[in-house]
Amino acid sequence: MRRRPAQRRSQERVERMLDECAGLLDEVGYEALTTKEVARRAGVPIGTFYQFFTDKQSLVRALALRNLEAYLDRMATLLADARLSDWAGAVDLGIDEFVRMKRTMPGFGVVDFGEVLAAPGGPALPGTQRMLDEALENNVIVADRLRSMMVEVLGVVPGDGLSRAFVVAVEAADAVLKLAFRAHPDGDSDLIAECKRLVRRYLSDHLQ
Repeated sequence: MRRRPAQRRSQERVERMLDECAGLLDEVGYEALTTKEVARRAGVPIGTFYQFFTDKQSLVRALALRNLEAYLDRMATLLADARLSDWAGAVDLGIDEFVRMKRTMPGFGVVDFGEVLAAPGGPALPGTQRMLDEALENNVIVADRLRSMMVEVLGVVPGDGLSRAFVVAVEAADAVLKLAFRAHPDGDSDLIAECKRLVRRYLSDHLQ
């Protein structure tokens, strides 16, 4: 973003633009998304749009960041309420929450945590693997945030190779869940179950 909204009115305008962006992604996809239409639907002058965003890519990046924070906030709540005795249950919660957002959250099927998809099951548009950070791929950012949450909330010991293990787990889950949503619009339930099994088994060698 060019600048962060400081006043409540500006914050509300930015949220409306992000909401309309999400809705339009479902309706027309990323390629047909225009800044002019986002501003029109949000009820803001196009000049106001450019006060906060440089182009539609920066708008979509802000949406992806909002999605990630919403996911992590929800996961923190779920983990606190579930009172899990081990990390394996957290894997199921994390995958279930991601699937729920794919099914219900506007725009999430096209842009979840940065990568822009032609459809909920992919493929990804070229050049969108680093939407969250210019230096790091989206899944590396997601993996690091999830690892930090596991360490903090569940008391997982941050041993050698844990960061790499979470990157591998997130990459694997991402690939299988894309396959699940290619197989069925709501995500194939058997493939979602396989995704949970795969991630739990892989992480069992790195988490105790």
